[in-house]
This record gives sequence, structure tokens and C-alpha cells, in this order.
Amino acid sequence: MRPLFIVADDHPLFRGALKEILLSLPQGAEIVEAADFGEAAAALEKHGDADLLLLDLAMPGTSGLSGLVLLRAEHPSVPIAIVSASEDSQIIARALDLGASGFIPKSAGFDEIREAVETLLSGDVWLPKDVSLDTPGDQEVADLIARMKTLTPQQTKVLSMLGRGLLNKQIAYELRVSEPTIKAHVSAVLLKLGVDSRTQAVIQLGKLGIDPERGFAS
Repeated sequence: MRPLFIVADDHPLFRGALKEILLSLPQGAEIVEAADFGEAAAALEKHGDADLLLLDLAMPGTSGLSGLVLLRAEHPSVPIAIVSASEDSQIIARALDLGASGFIPKSAGFDEIREAVETLLSGDVWLPKDVSLDTPGDQEVADLIARMKTLTPQQTKVLSMLGRGLLNKQIAYELRVSEPTIKAHVSAVLLKLGVDSRTQAVIQLGKLGIDPERGFAS
């Protein structure tokens, strides 16, 4: 059976290049394209059995690692590989800590990307060969990532909406639940993040390189 890929990138030329690489795999490929984060989330919702999601780190509808955080929470069984123009070791380390199965730089050649995809399909982690993750990281950020990973999918959605500045009533409407339920979720989010207010929660998001003005896409 051909593996199913979701290719999420806002640049048509790069999506086309990824498609060419995926179609060159010995087993072939079934490919679903997404040009922004909303389309990527919808594709993953429809194809929850996808073998691999190739996710651009920065595209319309999301910012920084926010898309990874949300999709990883909602679809924990689908491998997600970040495909990015950034090759910063700290960003790569954070992506892995937040649940990415691999990190593929856009500067990689045809053969290297195909090798990365085949490695990921086999269930292994893939990183660029010249990347070192041994450099000391920010302990505060590491602790924050650990706390973020304790959030449930619904709490992650609530946190994303807090980042967009929505009120409890608005969040309840979007998620189709009662306002008291949202209040309980907000309290749980603040407790898990170790903060006392919504403002502090948004500041914490910023420490992960997540744009607090845009938050997560919903």
C-alpha cells in the first residue's frame, strides 16, 4: 500500500519539489497538499491515518512552533516532520521536545530529503547530519516545554484562543461547550503552566517563539 503524506507549505514550488521526491519512493505515494495551517489541520482531521505530515515551520495561519504544538496534541499518532528554512539547533531541539519526529532543512538536496522521509517512515527520528543538539539549552524554556506537554488537546485549544485574546464566552462558542467548562479549562491551563493570569500565559507562549498576537490557528 502506498504511504499517505500530507505536505503543508505555502510555497507551491516547494510543495511541487516535495511531491516529486515523495512520488520517487519505491512504494510510491498518496499526497494531500495544504497551502496554509487551516488546510493542514483539516487534512489531518480527514486523514488521521496519514503516514507522515511534512509541516512548514512558518506559513499563513500559524507562527513558530505553534502549529506543531496544536497538531501534536490533537493527533498524537501521526508522525510530524518540520520542514524549514531555519537550521538553528535550538529551534530543532525545541521542535523535537514538542513532539516532532524529524527536522528537514529546505536547503537539503533531493537525495537527502528522500533519505529523511524513508527514515521517518521506518519509525526512526531524522535530523540533519551536521546538527548538534549538545549545546546547553535554556532551562526555563525546557521546563516550560515540559509543562506544555501536560496539556490535553482541549486545553491546548483553549490556550491558543487565550493567545488570540478571546474571552471565555467567545471560546465557549467556538468550542461549542458551556462557559463554566471553559473557566475550568482556563484554570487548569494556568495551573499547569505555573502562572496566575492569562497575560502571563501568553508571555509564556512567547518564550517558545510563538507569536502571542496570532496564537495557534483554530
